[in-house]
Amino acid sequence: MTLPRPLRFDLLMGLLGFSCGLLLWSFGLYTTGDRLLDQRWAPLIPLAVMAVMEALRRTLPRTALAVGTLAIVADQITYGNLITILMFTDLVYAAVVYGPPATARRVPYTTGLVTVAVTVGFLVWWQDAIALLVGALTGMISFMPAMTGAVVRNHREAADAARLRAEQTALLAEMDRAQAVVTERARMARELHDMVANHLSAIAIHSTAALSLDEPATTRQALTVIRENSVAGLSEMRRLIGILRDSSGDTEPAAAPTLAGLDALVDQARANARPSGLDLVLEDTRESAAGLPAPVELAVYRIVQESLTNALKHAAPGEVLVVLAREPEALRVEVTSRYGERPGPTAPGSGAGLVGMRERVELLGGAFEAGPVTDHDGRKLWQVRAELPMDVRDEEQA
Repeated sequence: MTLPRPLRFDLLMGLLGFSCGLLLWSFGLYTTGDRLLDQRWAPLIPLAVMAVMEALRRTLPRTALAVGTLAIVADQITYGNLITILMFTDLVYAAVVYGPPATARRVPYTTGLVTVAVTVGFLVWWQDAIALLVGALTGMISFMPAMTGAVVRNHREAADAARLRAEQTALLAEMDRAQAVVTERARMARELHDMVANHLSAIAIHSTAALSLDEPATTRQALTVIRENSVAGLSEMRRLIGILRDSSGDTEPAAAPTLAGLDALVDQARANARPSGLDLVLEDTRESAAGLPAPVELAVYRIVQESLTNALKHAAPGEVLVVLAREPEALRVEVTSRYGERPGPTAPGSGAGLVGMRERVELLGGAFEAGPVTDHDGRKLWQVRAELPMDVRDEEQA
């Protein structure tokens, strides 16, 4: 078993205390006159023991206090040394500050009881008020250092707890920031996909048709549609990139699409889908367009846009029906198209459209379904259906 190595500062404190006590002893400066051991060298023994315990005040605080208590009692039967008493007060303080929690709790109570016991005991023995002075001195060298140590320890523990809470708060803030970055990236990815996919799909369909048909009129018409969609797609990409680059914070936010532009969206999609044999029909049964939260309008617009893009890429020739209905507590949107193999060119899909639509609806607390259905004539259709609540706050992101 190896003894713990004393800290350099504590070792210096022990050497300094022993040197000062030796100096007082050399000049004959004692704390009392008549004692049981009247040899001149007797005070040096408690002084040396207390100096050694002072060097162990932080590495072995309980042991140092126990041995120091014996040394201070032994010092009382000699002429005594003031430095021995001062080092004992530091041992009491160190035991409370650096000792285990149990020691820190017990030492103040123990020293308080010792102070009271000494005071009462000497009052009964001496029957003199001088006993009160002895009790006060006992409290000053035992109870007061213990209470001081308890106050210091409580402040240190409170500071450590506050520091830990600050670190945890900083960690949570960093996690929230990282989550916000991920969420914003996902939102911007959905916006970019919804805005550009429709145009790029039309470009892919018409460019394939232009390459496969050797008719100048058809080729010219396809190239016209390709140019219109290219310009529109680039314009929307520039708008989104401008939002990403703008970090000044002093500009007006770009206007988000609303249901007021739904007719124009369907008209544009109808022009792109006509060569593929698709007939787009919009049925808006809402009595009034007022009172819709902005996130709901944006989500519905994007759902219709992405559904028409998917129909342009995958739907069989026939009717593509867009239904918009306002129910008591929700706004319902349905996009139904023919399901099956289609002739002519098709555009590849990434599978992100349905995921993005579902994410939009779930963020607003709505319900989303997409899959094959059968109508009353037994025809196989593909339907996208979403119901969005009407009590969404305008501050929420769609």
